[in-house]
Amino acid sequence: MLTQTAYAKINLALHIRARRADGYHELETLFAFVDAGDQLSAKPSDEDRVTTVGEFAGGIDNPLDNLVARALSALPHSQGLDITLEKNLPVAAGLGGGSADAGAVFRLIERAHGLPNDWAERAARLGADVPSCVRSEMAIGRGIGTELEPVDNDLEGMPVLLVNPRVPLSTGPVFKAWDAVDRGPLPTGTARTIALEGRNDLTDPALQLCPEIGEVLAQLDTTDAWLTRMSGSGATCFALYETAEARNNAQNNIAGNHPNWWMLSGALR
Repeated sequence: MLTQTAYAKINLALHIRARRADGYHELETLFAFVDAGDQLSAKPSDEDRVTTVGEFAGGIDNPLDNLVARALSALPHSQGLDITLEKNLPVAAGLGGGSADAGAVFRLIERAHGLPNDWAERAARLGADVPSCVRSEMAIGRGIGTELEPVDNDLEGMPVLLVNPRVPLSTGPVFKAWDAVDRGPLPTGTARTIALEGRNDLTDPALQLCPEIGEVLAQLDTTDAWLTRMSGSGATCFALYETAEARNNAQNNIAGNHPNWWMLSGALR
């Protein structure tokens, strides 16, 4: 039995620079990954199979056409794999859940059969976030997010809290609501510097579509976090803490005030 964690992806900063003619957007982002997420297990089989379980399994419209199944189809492997996906991350939440699942499939295939030399191109065809999710290492993403650059990761092990109001928010409408104003490039420096001096240009359009994001950010701002921000296109927001104790206290306080919100605590990879 092979197992992999599909690490939750967050954007510590997300600068949208321009709309492209192909419908994508030119962007600059700092990808980071939390040491928790969906869980995948795989065993040899006569054919490829995908079974989805877990709290958010019902959020996947067509299990046969999800990114796990598409990632399996995108890679050569000499024997079928029977994969069980435990869906712990909310769907349409700005956490790259489907992309993270696909990235975990690439790592499963790598362990069992190795990856082809063009694996990055195959990953990019599945989605702009998938190449970064294959390695699940902090990186700067440019272009549509597929052009990856290393970054000085001085945030490894940093306690993080993810909070989602359990309101799904699709990526397409949020990008469409962006006002097309280029507010400047991603800062330079270490990961901490980029995170502190950066921003998320999708916050305002996401707030227009999902006002609950404002409530989440307001709650996180009452804690001892040194950074709070929306991730990706929302509706999940994150907070970074200097200590696990501060993160845990924040989680307990928010859970008391909003018991129905989804939360995940962990550390940055």
